[in-house]
Amino acid sequence: MKAAIIGITGYTGVELMRLIEQHPYLEIGTLHRSGKKASYLTEEFPHFLPLNAKIQAFDAKNIMAQNDLVFFATPSGVSKDLVKPFVDNGFPVIDLSGDLRLKNGESYRKWYKKEPANPDILMQANYSLPEFQTNKSMLIANPGCYATATNLLLAPLVKAQIIRTDSIIVDAKSGLSGAGKGLSQSSHFVNVYNNMSMYKVNQHQHIPEIIQFLQQFDNQLQSIQFTTSLIPVSRGIFVSAYVKLKQNVDLSHIKTAYENCYADKYFVRINHHQKLPDLHQVIGSNFCDIGYIYNECTGILTLVAVIDNLIKGASGQAIQNFNLWAGLDETCGLKQMPNFI
Repeated sequence: MKAAIIGITGYTGVELMRLIEQHPYLEIGTLHRSGKKASYLTEEFPHFLPLNAKIQAFDAKNIMAQNDLVFFATPSGVSKDLVKPFVDNGFPVIDLSGDLRLKNGESYRKWYKKEPANPDILMQANYSLPEFQTNKSMLIANPGCYATATNLLLAPLVKAQIIRTDSIIVDAKSGLSGAGKGLSQSSHFVNVYNNMSMYKVNQHQHIPEIIQFLQQFDNQLQSIQFTTSLIPVSRGIFVSAYVKLKQNVDLSHIKTAYENCYADKYFVRINHHQKLPDLHQVIGSNFCDIGYIYNECTGILTLVAVIDNLIKGASGQAIQNFNLWAGLDETCGLKQMPNFI
């Protein structure tokens, strides 16, 4: 099958290109940027030689004529205005941005500070965290990086009803690529190198996405304490969560809850031996590694999940969603082991 990438010049677009080149049943059809300027891929990314494909201006009609599906790897606020012709023609779309993740348009307006997509578009969009959904929709909303790690970490425990959901605390940290290519004071080298800083405390746009997902298992869950920090690494998401167990719950219940959800899920690896994962275990791969430790003195369960924000948190997960949509094994083209060094 041939795929178009819209937003090829961003980090997720580049990673998507790399992964598609390694996929046995998927190939690049056309490459596009959301604007009107055309160029060649290797002018901006010489590491792709000899794949010197042309980056074309956006043209929905031509994209549909030359491809079998389209990936939107655009910043939030772009795909919602470009996706309509594809939806109207029943053309398969996988959107990596945040534009179609939230079912409530007012929630999108509040958290993203932008106008939401048309309600008809939102109704047709299907959010797909592939460990929990096998999605055959023609309009798939790919989860965000923080939301992916946090929901994979918490969902089994919320689903099993073994933790209190009125006092969940999440401390999430991201590498710099999670902020995208846009220039800002906070992403300036001298502000990031040898430094660590919090940003968007209680205001990150992935908060409603996390709550929306977890509410399918507990509709009483209304809020979480969620803080985000920028750390001086290129890529990676490190999520720490702190939860209280319900009465008569012990570590055996935690182990069972994770096994019930992930026993047959290749990309989620659980360490049940009180050993917590680190970023090197997953960078360069589509894996999510999870560990947990219980403090008997405080009654607090510490949980940790790590992912590569550009792969499992974005482009790799988009390929995983494609695989399931196309009836392929979910691991197809995604079995790369972590880089570690």
